[in-house]
Amino acid sequence: MNKSLLLPLVGLAVIMAGCTMTPKYNRPTAPVPVAWPTGPAYSAPLATTNLQLLDWREFFTDAKLRQVIGMALTNNRDLRLAALNVERSRALYGIQRAELLPVVNATGSGIKQRVPADLSSTGSRQTVERYDANLGVAAWEIDFFGRIRSLTDRALAEYLATEQARRSTQILLVSSAAQAYLALAADRENLALSKTTLAAQQGAYDLVKRRHDLGLATELDLYRAQTPVDIARRDVARYVQQVAQDENALNLLAGVSVPSGLLPTELERICPPEALAPGLSSAVLLCRPDVLQAEDLLKAANADIGAARAAFFPRISLSTAIGTASSDLSGLFKAGSGAWNYAPQIVMPIFDARTWSALKVTKVQREISVTQYEKAIQSAFREVADALAVCGTVDQEVAAQQSLVNAVAETYRLANSRFDKGIDSYLGVLDAQRSLFAAQQGLVFLRLAKAASEVRLYAVLGGGWQTDPSSDLAAAASVSSPDPSRK
Repeated sequence: MNKSLLLPLVGLAVIMAGCTMTPKYNRPTAPVPVAWPTGPAYSAPLATTNLQLLDWREFFTDAKLRQVIGMALTNNRDLRLAALNVERSRALYGIQRAELLPVVNATGSGIKQRVPADLSSTGSRQTVERYDANLGVAAWEIDFFGRIRSLTDRALAEYLATEQARRSTQILLVSSAAQAYLALAADRENLALSKTTLAAQQGAYDLVKRRHDLGLATELDLYRAQTPVDIARRDVARYVQQVAQDENALNLLAGVSVPSGLLPTELERICPPEALAPGLSSAVLLCRPDVLQAEDLLKAANADIGAARAAFFPRISLSTAIGTASSDLSGLFKAGSGAWNYAPQIVMPIFDARTWSALKVTKVQREISVTQYEKAIQSAFREVADALAVCGTVDQEVAAQQSLVNAVAETYRLANSRFDKGIDSYLGVLDAQRSLFAAQQGLVFLRLAKAASEVRLYAVLGGGWQTDPSSDLAAAASVSSPDPSRK
């Protein structure tokens, strides 16, 4: 290559390591207390749990629930869309990063034109031919002031934010699938309880009816006995509907129909998850994917300032080519036909009021991103504090409700015994039955709240997005392979 062309290229390569206008990034201070809340509603944390290393397979100990969550991670469309968005952001980052490199093209051209006599240098008309074959670079902007690098940093931060959004989606999916599974178990348990109550109410009604037919019970007692039967029939129909809707919700989260063998029957048969202790420091919140996503978007806004500042400085570009040229196509590659050119260009902004407004926009956007980042941390702290408050008190609620169920059950037994002996009317039995059924439903609800609170605490602390390489490959294969059900 000609030295006159080589030296400028070497010099420009050195210039590529020039300055950048992006301000130095400093992580904002977390606007939350260092320690978790304390008080009567909170149980004392015992140790710090590294949730970044606690896989969801280790947290959820129930084998059937793990299979359902695995189906959701493989087939759920929301998670699949999040993964595809990550791939798109990665490709966009690759496009922006490639702006730092010159685009080299090979071109070939030929021209043949007729020149009239009054325009010809010889004074007579002539036919002119020219053929070119070149390897060159067109309008390559040399990033001397870091404009392109700032935009590349922004694209990288947005790509990383999209990856954190995928992790947040996975956390939400894991916790939603687990909670839907628990809700189905609770409603199935309530359905079984409603059927048992209906059978008991129907038996009591039949007894009262026989006594009414014998003249031992009043018509008022008969209608009072019919009332809980109709209520129980209504509750059975309602829970049948609720169970069907729970199964539909679980199938939607799983992305496929969950086999009946994996569906739960009652809450007590589901193995409880691992116990969590979040520790004394709230710094674990900084590792939550949604907080990391907000921080990546803050870094992207910070990089925008560098691009806006670089707009005040000159933009240098280069067009260069090396190849052959000839007036005859057959002589295009003969000795002596070599040709080259290079044309550097510099554009110096003199007056453009838009650049000042653009710089102000980027600075305000950074402040907006800082505020959103701080709000994400505060929201995360509140979610963990709420989950800790539930976990710290729900055991007491369950114990109290269990004691209430035992007391009401004994009340129902005594009221029924007094009615059978003719000591009391059926009104006492009716009230005891109604109280017992409500207390049993409340106990199921609180046991569901206890299990759901453990899942909620695991999710809000940032656990549940870890996957092993084999599952990542399986997810990628499921994204790329066609769905047989669509044929």
